[in-house]
Amino acid sequence: MRWSVNKGVLYTAISAAIIIGGALVAIQYAKGGYRVTDTGWQRDTGLLSANSFPTGAQVKLNGRLVAATDQTLYLDPGDYEVEISKDGYQPWYKTMIIEKELVTQTNALLFPAAPSLTTLTFTGVEHILPSPDGQKLLYYTASVSAERKRGLYILDLASSQFSLQKGPRQIVEETSQINLEKATAIWSPDSTELLLITPNKELLLQVDRLNDTNQLKDVSFQRKQILSEWEEEMYLRERQFMREFPEEIVAMATTSAQDVHFSPDKKRLLYTATAELTIPQIITPPLPASSTQPEVRTITPGGIYVYDREEDKNFQVGSVVLSQGNGVKHLLANDVFSPNPVTLAASPSAFLTLQATTSAETATNFARYHTPLFANTFQWYPDSAHLLYREDSELKVVSYDATNPTTVYSGPFYENFLYPWPDGKRLIILTSFSPSAPANLYAVELE
Repeated sequence: MRWSVNKGVLYTAISAAIIIGGALVAIQYAKGGYRVTDTGWQRDTGLLSANSFPTGAQVKLNGRLVAATDQTLYLDPGDYEVEISKDGYQPWYKTMIIEKELVTQTNALLFPAAPSLTTLTFTGVEHILPSPDGQKLLYYTASVSAERKRGLYILDLASSQFSLQKGPRQIVEETSQINLEKATAIWSPDSTELLLITPNKELLLQVDRLNDTNQLKDVSFQRKQILSEWEEEMYLRERQFMREFPEEIVAMATTSAQDVHFSPDKKRLLYTATAELTIPQIITPPLPASSTQPEVRTITPGGIYVYDREEDKNFQVGSVVLSQGNGVKHLLANDVFSPNPVTLAASPSAFLTLQATTSAETATNFARYHTPLFANTFQWYPDSAHLLYREDSELKVVSYDATNPTTVYSGPFYENFLYPWPDGKRLIILTSFSPSAPANLYAVELE
């Protein structure tokens, strides 16, 4: 008996088999399951996504030049010494672990080898105070060239607003009735207002205009209420951000840490431990393709750490001698997972945490809450993946996992001020290049 075969059906079946087989091979190749080498097919490779900012850099593995960024390299699993370099920039180094069928990214941020300086102010700068949103700097200047130039200024750092030609904006002129040099200022949580506290008057200023102090009413009798309302807003915002973190981390941050600051993207915490404890493994098993850098889960007092909630990783980036008393920042929300937040109407005393016996101390408490600048240790870099800090006479940037510390500036600067531009393209320093000249703000150009 002879079987008849429909050739159309046969050809269709063969074509389908070829397509399916090709798709499976392509999937395995993309995952690193197979790759072609000089010796034939090999299985169980991993992938290194060698990317850099800026692009077009050379990639070396274990000292051997293999490619240029941005490319994906198929590698045998194991440890690799990765170097990424580009003319005019400082090289980037990291030991990376390649795991089979997983993608590991370099995300190398390169800094110029010889950064230039741009002058931001010319008439002298004192009492600098960053805004909570990181987009503005408030400062006082006592101009010697023109009396009307004395006063408070705002330097807008947002790219859409900043112009070297336009320069800073004056928001208050100094008068005989208002002694701005002796004044203290507190930013509103939304960075649109300032509470100005002077020896003889307290004013609520708008930061987008020149304020006429003669037309503004004295809000001294409202100060407590204004600051309590602001603290309530800060508490509610902090509570919202902290609810995204595991309960174990919230408990640690509120009871065993100080100087806790969110990364700009709110996915990581920078904190200083005040007690010894072990952070349990919260995500088990660990996420595939998560960071392979060594982490530290037993924290000790004085250690400075970064916790990454997406990967459940905890890295130690430094250490410090713990401060005693009120010279540190503590979180406002210790009831993160309570179903009902505290309100000012229900509990007015709950929002007196940052208000102190003196206006200067109150202003310091609010400033310390808004920015890690005043902790004088580490600050978040705007990309949420790096930290900015000072070491001796150098300014450095380090990855949040404590790898690849890089000196970005080693010229003269005043040790009490260092601040990143919101887009990460500049660092702002305070310095003077002459003993007879006042200190001014300069931008260290990082592109």
